[in-house]
Amino acid sequence: MSSALRPEADETELLELARNGDAQAFGALVERYQRRVVGVAQAIVHNQDDAVELAQETFVRAYENLAKFESRSSFSTWLYRIAANLSIDFRRREGRHTVLRGEDAENEFQRLPSPRGDSFQETARKQLSGRINEALKELTQEHRAVILLREVEGLSYDEISEVLKVPRGTVMSRLHYARGRLREILKDLGGS
Repeated sequence: MSSALRPEADETELLELARNGDAQAFGALVERYQRRVVGVAQAIVHNQDDAVELAQETFVRAYENLAKFESRSSFSTWLYRIAANLSIDFRRREGRHTVLRGEDAENEFQRLPSPRGDSFQETARKQLSGRINEALKELTQEHRAVILLREVEGLSYDEISEVLKVPRGTVMSRLHYARGRLREILKDLGGS
């Protein structure tokens, strides 16, 4: 069994093993970052199926270009940049507008915790999810991507800056605007 599967194997060790042809080491990197790469793609294309396909392509490209990774940034940031570029290219190529479709729209917020057995709370949660979804649709693609990368995926300002290839100040400005716009759209949820 490869040492790459050791839980304590760090990113540097896994990268070195993967560069030397260890498929299990690269598989460990895929497992480690798969959810976030899908999240980055989904923040841009806003379709789960497309995001999963783009994530797969991201890992193929990363594997093919491991020798080119220079460690100037973290491996995860490099992956997110590949995912963002592929997603942006996909949107341009397909001429797609960011629209959540039926099931994708509902699935967007299915990850929220749900109290079992309380149909009133479940209904309230679904209504809140729907309201948030509608509010997100009102944001531009740039503002939606920044808010989802920060609030859902937990990326830092610098990581978002690198992923979207915009200055850190632009990230902060877009995030400030997106939060303010969401507050404005959802102001009635605050009670006053």
